[in-house]
Amino acid sequence: MAILKAPRSGYVKTRLGRQVGFDQATRIYRVMAERQLRSVPENFRIEVHYAPRGARSEMRDWLGANYHYCAQAGGDLGQRLARAFERGFRRGAKEIIAIGADCPGLDGACLIEAARRLRKADVVLGPAADGGYYLIGLRRPAPQLFESIAWSSADVLRQTLDRVAELGLSSALLTVKEDIDDLESLRRHLDEDASSALREAWPNLSHAV
Repeated sequence: MAILKAPRSGYVKTRLGRQVGFDQATRIYRVMAERQLRSVPENFRIEVHYAPRGARSEMRDWLGANYHYCAQAGGDLGQRLARAFERGFRRGAKEIIAIGADCPGLDGACLIEAARRLRKADVVLGPAADGGYYLIGLRRPAPQLFESIAWSSADVLRQTLDRVAELGLSSALLTVKEDIDDLESLRRHLDEDASSALREAWPNLSHAV
């Protein structure tokens, strides 16, 4: 499932927006989200969990009618993730992988590897370079994993792994990848990936960063 926001200027990528402009940040977000959905293997069922509530038609107009759309629950990121997993398992899913739109390096091969590891581990995490995670996969509901986490901090992954251990769950970690949340992470991504879709979309982006 993809946890996404409607691509509204000033609503998405706000940290990056304060540095490169909110319209530019929104364009970056749109390209990353579109690329992310295209990278999902064809045999994966995609649910788009969107915010804010009431943006369903906006999301369908943007991404198309080929996905199942669900409004995100209220609350912080942890509450929204817990609720999204709960809904998915209630609908009969045996394994669920949640992703966002912040990680340009998350491709189909990585998602296939996550699914493979999820056959043996209770929790699969994709560590982000900033201390968070770009992917989380579960084999059953575990709402405690999302409680009392310092979201948007460098401690998210560590706190989550501590919670995994406290709950007696098994885990597996994927390769560390870059999340694009601010100007510094955007610069690192562009330096490391000369063929990035972000660079191709805006040839003048390098002048902004």
